[in-house]
Amino acid sequence: MKTDTAGNEVMIVGGGMVGATLACLLGQAGVSVMLLDARPGPVDAETAGRGPADLRVSALTPVSQRLLDGLGVWASMRGRRVTPYRHMRVWDGEGSGEVSFSADQAGLPVLGHIVENDVVVAALEARLAELPTVRRRFAARVEGLEMPPGDSPVLSLESDERLSAPLVVAADGARSPLREMAGIETRSHDTGQVALVTSVRTERPHAGVARQAFLADGPLAFLPLTLDGDDRHCSIVWSTSPDEAERLSALPAEALGAELEAGIGACLGRVTPTDRAMCLPLTQRHAERYTLPGLALVGDAAHSIHPLAGQGANLGLMDVAVLAEELLEARRRGIALGDEAWLARYARRRRGDNAAMLRLMDGFRLLFGARHPALTLARNLGLTGVDRLGPVKRLLMQQAAGRRGRLPDTCL
Repeated sequence: MKTDTAGNEVMIVGGGMVGATLACLLGQAGVSVMLLDARPGPVDAETAGRGPADLRVSALTPVSQRLLDGLGVWASMRGRRVTPYRHMRVWDGEGSGEVSFSADQAGLPVLGHIVENDVVVAALEARLAELPTVRRRFAARVEGLEMPPGDSPVLSLESDERLSAPLVVAADGARSPLREMAGIETRSHDTGQVALVTSVRTERPHAGVARQAFLADGPLAFLPLTLDGDDRHCSIVWSTSPDEAERLSALPAEALGAELEAGIGACLGRVTPTDRAMCLPLTQRHAERYTLPGLALVGDAAHSIHPLAGQGANLGLMDVAVLAEELLEARRRGIALGDEAWLARYARRRRGDNAAMLRLMDGFRLLFGARHPALTLARNLGLTGVDRLGPVKRLLMQQAAGRRGRLPDTCL
């Protein structure tokens, strides 16, 4: 069977938020990109951000906002639906510890934005359609990967086609088939939790505050959403035990609303679910390596993280911003885009930051999941202490805003 190279410099497998962002970054610099997506077609641009809220949302940092603004997609996203939050409250539902953050304390206009994932993807897809060097293929399912020594990788598609390019990028999610085909191992462990995800309307306005309560079985987050000017909506992420998630998801809407209201301490009044409850198993993974000759992993294919800090999408966006920066520099110098030594520069810049965030989230999960009285006292004192220490709070807010390590130029 003939292998089609078709002038591709980079093939990206996975057309979600992370893969589409990388395609935009490379495409606007004139790189020839083939974007392969297993989905049957693009996001419905007529409905994204213009109806009921998508159950999947991301808390995008100001650094991620600058990246997307530089691609010319942020204005389109704002025209659909994004919800800024200027304050954040985190407290221990089992004690009295609490810490509050504000954009003013961080010296920022906002701490971040809650954005539905389909809003981001719709805006990116509209931008991709404007880039002449980017080609997109939907319903393109990869079934095989060949990596001949000294030659370009070859992808075999379900359609019996074979495609090749000097560099293949896996942006195909936490259970990345491409990562498995390449034989890259992951360090993974089941967190013992399931994320219950839904949308609600609250009696009181959210006032641009992101709220998170650490409960006995796991953290409960109320992430602010504003729909058609109504700021009494929130996206819910409740990380809890599998049995509890199953129980909650089976409740009638009114009973689930009462559980959510009690979990958040009734601070928003009556809570009414406006969508179904969806359960997502939470497994934390980290690839043993990010690159091979002619191959790079980005986003969830490289690392999947507990959602309690809302950093998953931001880490993936930083992956592709750094990778694009390194690839464009290699191209300028005449270095092959699949060169193993050059790709290692991307891995060095990203793997440490991602590993540190994974360790931090795992530590938080274990600390707030512990029920020993001494640990309960320690974490409450710790939260209260952080709230009183201005320099520590500012450092944490800078980290949460995405200001970690050496940022790519597209994010400055």
